[in-house]
Amino acid sequence: MEVKCRIALLGECMIEMRGQMFGTMHQHFGGDTLNTAVYLGRIGAEGGIKVSYATQLGTDAYSQAMIAAWQDEGIDTHMVLREEGRMPGLYTIQVDESGERTFYYWRDASAARGYFEGASSPLEDELDKLDAIYFSGISLAVLPPAGRERLFSLIERFRARGGKVIFDNNFRARLWRDDDPPFWYDRAFANCDMTLITLDDNAALYGLDEGSALAHAYSLACEEVVIKRGAEPTLVRIRGMEPLSVPVFKVPKVVDTTGAGDSFAGGYLAARLQGNSPELAARSGNKIASIVVQHPGAIIPREAMPVFFFV
Repeated sequence: MEVKCRIALLGECMIEMRGQMFGTMHQHFGGDTLNTAVYLGRIGAEGGIKVSYATQLGTDAYSQAMIAAWQDEGIDTHMVLREEGRMPGLYTIQVDESGERTFYYWRDASAARGYFEGASSPLEDELDKLDAIYFSGISLAVLPPAGRERLFSLIERFRARGGKVIFDNNFRARLWRDDDPPFWYDRAFANCDMTLITLDDNAALYGLDEGSALAHAYSLACEEVVIKRGAEPTLVRIRGMEPLSVPVFKVPKVVDTTGAGDSFAGGYLAARLQGNSPELAARSGNKIASIVVQHPGAIIPREAMPVFFFV
Protein backbone atom coordinates (compact mmCIF):
# COMPACT_ATOMS: atom_id res chain seq x y z
CA MET A 1 0.00 0.00 0.00
CA GLU A 2 1.35 3.42 -1.00
CA VAL A 3 2.02 5.68 1.98
CA LYS A 4 0.07 8.92 1.57
CA CYS A 5 0.32 10.37 5.08
CA ARG A 6 2.89 9.82 7.82
CA ILE A 7 1.82 10.70 11.34
CA ALA A 8 3.62 10.30 14.67
CA LEU A 9 1.72 10.17 17.96
CA LEU A 10 3.60 11.13 21.13
CA GLY A 11 2.71 9.97 24.61
CA GLU A 12 2.85 7.31 27.27
CA CYS A 13 1.67 3.72 27.33
CA MET A 14 1.30 1.99 30.69
CA ILE A 15 0.68 -1.48 32.03
CA GLU A 16 -3.05 -1.85 32.66
CA MET A 17 -4.55 -3.98 35.43
CA ARG A 18 -8.29 -4.51 35.15
CA GLY A 19 -10.54 -6.63 37.34
CA GLN A 20 -11.63 -7.14 40.92
CA MET A 21 -9.76 -5.20 43.59
CA PHE A 22 -7.68 -7.68 45.65
CA GLY A 23 -8.95 -10.38 43.30
CA THR A 24 -8.24 -11.54 39.78
CA MET A 25 -6.73 -8.79 37.61
CA HIS A 26 -6.32 -8.97 33.83
CA GLN A 27 -3.06 -7.55 32.44
CA HIS A 28 -3.02 -5.41 29.32
CA PHE A 29 -1.62 -2.02 28.31
CA GLY A 30 -3.08 1.35 27.40
CA GLY A 31 -2.63 5.07 27.14
CA ASP A 32 -4.63 7.79 25.39
CA THR A 33 -2.35 8.48 22.42
CA LEU A 34 -1.41 4.80 22.06
CA ASN A 35 -5.10 3.86 21.93
CA THR A 36 -5.63 6.47 19.23
CA ALA A 37 -2.62 5.15 17.31
CA VAL A 38 -4.10 1.64 17.31
CA TYR A 39 -7.49 2.75 16.00
CA LEU A 40 -6.00 5.16 13.49
CA GLY A 41 -3.75 2.38 12.22
CA ARG A 42 -6.60 -0.11 11.95
CA ILE A 43 -8.96 2.27 10.18
CA GLY A 44 -6.50 4.25 8.09
CA ALA A 45 -4.00 1.65 6.89
CA GLU A 46 -5.86 0.86 3.66
CA GLY A 47 -5.96 4.57 2.90
CA GLY A 48 -2.18 4.87 3.06
CA ILE A 49 -1.82 6.32 6.58
CA LYS A 50 1.42 5.22 8.24
CA VAL A 51 1.25 5.48 12.02
CA SER A 52 4.36 5.81 14.21
CA TYR A 53 4.38 5.92 18.00
CA ALA A 54 6.92 8.00 19.93
CA THR A 55 7.57 7.19 23.58
CA GLN A 56 10.21 5.81 25.90
CA LEU A 57 10.11 2.36 27.50
CA GLY A 58 12.52 0.18 29.44
CA THR A 59 14.34 -2.96 28.40
CA ASP A 60 12.13 -5.18 30.58
CA ALA A 61 9.82 -7.94 29.43
CA TYR A 62 6.69 -5.77 29.73
CA SER A 63 8.22 -3.12 27.47
CA GLN A 64 9.25 -5.73 24.93
CA ALA A 65 5.75 -7.26 24.92
CA MET A 66 4.23 -3.84 24.33
CA ILE A 67 6.46 -3.19 21.33
CA ALA A 68 5.68 -6.60 19.87
CA ALA A 69 1.92 -5.97 20.23
CA TRP A 70 2.18 -2.54 18.58
CA GLN A 71 4.14 -3.96 15.68
CA ASP A 72 1.47 -6.65 15.28
CA GLU A 73 -1.03 -3.78 14.90
CA GLY A 74 1.10 -2.35 12.09
CA ILE A 75 2.38 0.58 14.15
CA ASP A 76 5.90 1.72 13.34
CA THR A 77 8.01 1.63 16.52
CA HIS A 78 11.37 3.01 15.42
CA MET A 79 10.65 6.24 17.36
CA VAL A 80 10.40 4.30 20.63
CA LEU A 81 13.40 4.87 22.91
CA ARG A 82 14.53 2.17 25.36
CA GLU A 83 16.37 2.89 28.61
CA GLU A 84 17.72 0.19 30.86
CA GLY A 85 16.60 0.44 34.46
CA ARG A 86 13.33 2.24 33.73
CA MET A 87 9.88 0.73 33.22
CA PRO A 88 6.44 1.74 31.98
CA GLY A 89 3.99 3.24 34.44
CA LEU A 90 1.10 1.18 35.78
CA TYR A 91 -2.58 1.84 36.36
CA THR A 92 -5.65 -0.06 37.52
CA ILE A 93 -9.24 0.41 36.38
CA GLN A 94 -12.42 -0.14 38.37
CA VAL A 95 -15.64 0.06 36.31
CA ASP A 96 -19.06 0.67 37.88
CA GLU A 97 -22.44 -0.68 36.70
CA SER A 98 -22.97 2.22 34.28
CA GLY A 99 -19.60 1.69 32.61
CA GLU A 100 -17.89 4.68 34.21
CA ARG A 101 -14.32 4.23 35.33
CA THR A 102 -12.09 5.00 38.29
CA PHE A 103 -8.34 4.98 37.63
CA TYR A 104 -5.45 4.53 40.06
CA TYR A 105 -1.97 5.38 38.76
CA TRP A 106 1.66 4.50 39.58
CA ARG A 107 3.57 6.53 37.01
CA ASP A 108 6.00 8.90 38.80
CA ALA A 109 9.00 6.92 37.52
CA SER A 110 7.49 6.11 34.12
CA ALA A 111 10.11 5.78 31.39
CA ALA A 112 8.02 8.01 29.08
CA ARG A 113 8.88 11.07 31.18
CA GLY A 114 12.44 10.93 29.86
CA TYR A 115 11.76 10.97 26.13
CA PHE A 116 13.42 14.39 25.64
CA GLU A 117 16.22 13.99 28.17
CA GLY A 118 18.89 13.10 25.59
CA ALA A 119 20.62 15.41 23.14
CA SER A 120 17.99 14.50 20.54
CA SER A 121 15.05 12.14 20.11
CA PRO A 122 13.82 10.08 17.16
CA LEU A 123 10.80 12.36 16.84
CA GLU A 124 13.01 15.42 16.50
CA ASP A 125 15.34 13.61 14.10
CA GLU A 126 12.47 12.42 11.86
CA LEU A 127 10.48 15.67 11.54
CA ASP A 128 11.22 16.10 7.84
CA LYS A 129 9.72 12.68 7.09
CA LEU A 130 6.36 13.40 8.77
CA ASP A 131 3.14 15.01 7.59
CA ALA A 132 1.41 15.25 10.98
CA ILE A 133 2.09 15.06 14.73
CA TYR A 134 -0.49 14.22 17.39
CA PHE A 135 -0.16 14.77 21.14
CA SER A 136 -2.48 15.26 24.09
CA GLY A 137 -2.86 17.00 27.41
CA ILE A 138 -1.64 13.81 29.04
CA SER A 139 1.44 13.85 26.78
CA LEU A 140 2.17 17.30 28.22
CA ALA A 141 1.41 16.33 31.80
CA VAL A 142 3.79 13.37 31.97
CA LEU A 143 6.72 15.39 30.56
CA PRO A 144 8.79 17.60 32.84
CA PRO A 145 8.82 21.32 31.94
CA ALA A 146 12.09 21.00 30.01
CA GLY A 147 10.59 18.18 27.96
CA ARG A 148 7.52 20.29 27.18
CA GLU A 149 9.76 23.10 25.96
CA ARG A 150 11.54 20.66 23.64
CA LEU A 151 8.15 19.50 22.35
CA PHE A 152 6.95 23.02 21.60
CA SER A 153 10.24 23.86 19.93
CA LEU A 154 9.93 20.93 17.52
CA ILE A 155 6.25 21.79 16.91
CA GLU A 156 7.19 25.33 15.90
CA ARG A 157 9.80 24.02 13.45
CA PHE A 158 7.38 21.44 12.12
CA ARG A 159 4.57 23.91 11.48
CA ALA A 160 6.97 26.40 9.90
CA ARG A 161 7.67 23.91 7.13
CA GLY A 162 3.97 23.08 6.65
CA GLY A 163 3.47 20.10 8.99
CA LYS A 164 0.05 19.57 10.61
CA VAL A 165 -0.18 19.49 14.40
CA ILE A 166 -3.16 17.89 16.18
CA PHE A 167 -3.84 18.28 19.90
CA ASP A 168 -6.33 16.37 22.07
CA ASN A 169 -7.14 18.18 25.30
CA ASN A 170 -7.36 15.11 27.59
CA PHE A 171 -7.06 16.71 31.03
CA ARG A 172 -6.28 14.83 34.23
CA ALA A 173 -5.87 17.28 37.11
CA ARG A 174 -4.01 14.80 39.34
CA LEU A 175 -1.11 14.64 36.86
CA TRP A 176 -0.26 18.34 37.05
CA ARG A 177 0.61 18.82 40.72
CA ASP A 178 2.16 22.28 41.17
CA ASP A 179 2.32 23.15 37.47
CA ASP A 180 0.03 25.65 35.75
CA PRO A 181 -1.99 23.54 33.29
CA PRO A 182 -3.90 26.47 31.66
CA PHE A 183 -0.54 28.02 30.71
CA TRP A 184 0.59 24.86 28.89
CA TYR A 185 -2.81 24.24 27.33
CA ASP A 186 -2.95 27.80 26.01
CA ARG A 187 0.39 27.18 24.31
CA ALA A 188 -0.84 23.91 22.86
CA PHE A 189 -4.03 25.46 21.49
CA ALA A 190 -2.02 28.32 19.97
CA ASN A 191 0.39 25.92 18.27
CA CYS A 192 -1.93 23.38 16.66
CA ASP A 193 -3.92 23.22 13.45
CA MET A 194 -6.61 20.89 14.77
CA THR A 195 -7.79 20.29 18.31
CA LEU A 196 -10.10 17.61 19.67
CA ILE A 197 -11.80 18.79 22.84
CA THR A 198 -13.71 16.83 25.45
CA LEU A 199 -16.02 19.56 26.72
CA ASP A 200 -16.09 18.34 30.34
CA ASP A 201 -12.28 18.40 30.40
CA ASN A 202 -12.21 21.93 29.02
CA ALA A 203 -14.64 23.09 31.70
CA ALA A 204 -12.60 21.45 34.48
CA LEU A 205 -9.31 22.84 33.17
CA TYR A 206 -10.42 26.47 33.07
CA GLY A 207 -13.03 26.38 35.84
CA LEU A 208 -15.91 27.16 33.45
CA ASP A 209 -19.53 26.13 33.20
CA GLU A 210 -20.59 24.15 30.13
CA GLY A 211 -21.74 27.16 28.10
CA SER A 212 -18.55 29.12 28.79
CA ALA A 213 -16.39 26.07 28.03
CA LEU A 214 -18.13 25.71 24.68
CA ALA A 215 -17.65 29.40 23.88
CA HIS A 216 -13.97 29.08 24.78
CA ALA A 217 -13.58 26.09 22.43
CA TYR A 218 -15.24 27.95 19.56
CA SER A 219 -12.97 30.96 20.12
CA LEU A 220 -9.68 29.06 19.69
CA ALA A 221 -7.46 30.25 16.87
CA CYS A 222 -6.73 26.82 15.39
CA GLU A 223 -8.25 25.98 12.02
CA GLU A 224 -10.34 22.98 13.09
CA VAL A 225 -12.01 22.39 16.46
CA VAL A 226 -13.83 19.14 17.23
CA ILE A 227 -15.92 19.12 20.43
CA LYS A 228 -16.87 15.81 22.04
CA ARG A 229 -19.81 15.94 24.45
CA GLY A 230 -20.46 12.38 25.54
CA ALA A 231 -23.97 11.30 24.50
CA GLU A 232 -24.70 14.73 22.98
CA PRO A 233 -24.01 15.47 19.27
CA THR A 234 -20.40 16.10 18.30
CA LEU A 235 -19.68 19.66 17.19
CA VAL A 236 -17.14 20.68 14.53
CA ARG A 237 -16.03 24.26 13.92
CA ILE A 238 -13.82 24.95 10.90
CA ARG A 239 -12.68 28.50 10.34
CA GLY A 240 -14.87 30.24 7.77
CA MET A 241 -17.62 27.59 7.88
CA GLU A 242 -20.85 27.20 9.82
CA PRO A 243 -20.42 24.81 12.80
CA LEU A 244 -21.59 21.24 12.27
CA SER A 245 -23.59 19.12 14.70
CA VAL A 246 -23.21 15.36 14.16
CA PRO A 247 -25.37 12.94 16.20
CA VAL A 248 -23.76 10.12 18.15
CA PHE A 249 -24.85 6.48 17.80
CA LYS A 250 -27.14 5.09 20.48
CA VAL A 251 -26.00 1.84 22.08
CA PRO A 252 -28.11 -0.73 23.97
CA LYS A 253 -25.75 -0.88 26.96
CA VAL A 254 -22.56 0.93 27.89
CA VAL A 255 -20.12 -1.63 29.27
CA ASP A 256 -16.98 0.48 29.65
CA THR A 257 -16.25 4.03 28.50
CA THR A 258 -12.47 3.51 28.58
CA GLY A 259 -10.97 4.55 25.25
CA ALA A 260 -14.14 6.11 23.82
CA GLY A 261 -12.57 9.49 23.15
CA ASP A 262 -9.30 7.95 21.99
CA SER A 263 -11.07 5.74 19.47
CA PHE A 264 -13.15 8.70 18.28
CA ALA A 265 -9.91 10.52 17.54
CA GLY A 266 -8.64 7.55 15.55
CA GLY A 267 -11.81 7.36 13.46
CA TYR A 268 -11.98 11.12 12.92
CA LEU A 269 -8.35 11.42 11.88
CA ALA A 270 -8.48 8.38 9.60
CA ALA A 271 -11.17 10.16 7.60
CA ARG A 272 -9.74 13.68 7.66
CA LEU A 273 -6.16 12.67 6.81
CA GLN A 274 -7.56 11.00 3.69
CA GLY A 275 -9.32 14.22 2.67
CA ASN A 276 -12.87 13.31 3.70
CA SER A 277 -15.41 15.84 4.97
CA PRO A 278 -15.60 16.88 8.64
CA GLU A 279 -19.15 15.47 8.84
CA LEU A 280 -18.07 12.04 7.57
CA ALA A 281 -15.08 12.15 9.91
CA ALA A 282 -17.28 12.92 12.94
CA ARG A 283 -19.65 10.10 11.99
CA SER A 284 -16.70 7.75 11.70
CA GLY A 285 -15.38 8.81 15.10
CA ASN A 286 -18.81 8.44 16.68
CA LYS A 287 -19.24 5.03 15.09
CA ILE A 288 -16.04 3.48 16.43
CA ALA A 289 -16.61 5.06 19.87
CA SER A 290 -20.09 3.51 20.00
CA ILE A 291 -18.55 0.07 19.43
CA VAL A 292 -15.72 0.57 21.92
CA VAL A 293 -18.03 1.45 24.83
CA GLN A 294 -19.81 -1.88 24.37
CA HIS A 295 -16.59 -3.81 25.15
CA PRO A 296 -14.38 -3.94 28.24
CA GLY A 297 -11.04 -2.19 27.89
CA ALA A 298 -9.72 0.56 25.68
CA ILE A 299 -8.69 -1.59 22.71
CA ILE A 300 -11.36 -3.90 21.31
CA PRO A 301 -10.61 -7.13 19.39
CA ARG A 302 -9.96 -6.71 15.68
CA GLU A 303 -12.98 -8.84 14.84
CA ALA A 304 -15.23 -6.32 16.63
CA MET A 305 -14.12 -3.45 14.39
CA PRO A 306 -16.83 -1.96 12.14
CA VAL A 307 -16.25 -1.45 8.41
CA PHE A 308 -15.50 2.08 7.18
CA PHE A 309 -15.94 3.40 3.64
CA PHE A 310 -13.86 6.44 2.80
CA VAL A 311 -13.31 8.24 -0.49
